[in-house]
Amino acid sequence: MKAGDGSKPEPVVVLENASVTALYDTIGLGYRRLRRPDPRIAASIHAHLTEAHSVVNVGAGTGSYEPAVHMLTAVEPSATMIRQRPQDTSVVVQARAEDLPFEDGAFDASMAILTVHHWKDARRGLREMRRVTRDKIVVLTFDPRMSNFWLLDYLPSLAELDCQQMPAMDDFEAALGPVERIPVPIPHDCVDGMLCAYWRRPAAYLEPDVRRSISSFWKIGDITEPLLRLKNDLRSGAWERRYSRILHRESLDFGYHLVVTR
Repeated sequence: MKAGDGSKPEPVVVLENASVTALYDTIGLGYRRLRRPDPRIAASIHAHLTEAHSVVNVGAGTGSYEPAVHMLTAVEPSATMIRQRPQDTSVVVQARAEDLPFEDGAFDASMAILTVHHWKDARRGLREMRRVTRDKIVVLTFDPRMSNFWLLDYLPSLAELDCQQMPAMDDFEAALGPVERIPVPIPHDCVDGMLCAYWRRPAAYLEPDVRRSISSFWKIGDITEPLLRLKNDLRSGAWERRYSRILHRESLDFGYHLVVTR
């Protein structure tokens, strides 16, 4: 498949592929309502894509954080997520990151937003991004090894899970070459309901819909007891006393960062 040749975008194209199954076919229902792009995070991402005319968004989901460029191509394995995308003129291809159906150097830039940890082979997917990209590659990811998120005091299994599934910087450098790591602080009123979005709104984690939109909660066992402990701590004021130091902060660094090729 060719891209980035200066022609106008085609209408939306979804290649239904019965062999492409995805976690988000199950958990992606209603995802778009709680996982809206936060404009402050969007500005951080788009700052690195200003010179690109053609961009491929790998693991594109519902289309969050996609820049307004001449030609945007989205790659997403989940039909459920694709159906929640806005109706625009972007080209949408149902495929996996590990096997991108494009020619070498097909795009000016590529992006991947909080998705690499879902890929079956992260290094292979990143190498594919490198293959089809002429210039800049921008990846938003999360490093639990650098996180001091209070929710992990209640759910340490989340930290264990994320340490297993989140690629390390070595993986990015091995696949992409020299990269820069740029921290992305999470604002206290973040509208993108990622894992750490509700750090100053703790009661949100008691809501099933909130947890349903965060993939990590689907991969750990029974959390009834720790959630009950959080609920009781909120009622008694113990949570507020324990974490009072963060209650007046506007944003915090929880280990989210951009990986940008040099």
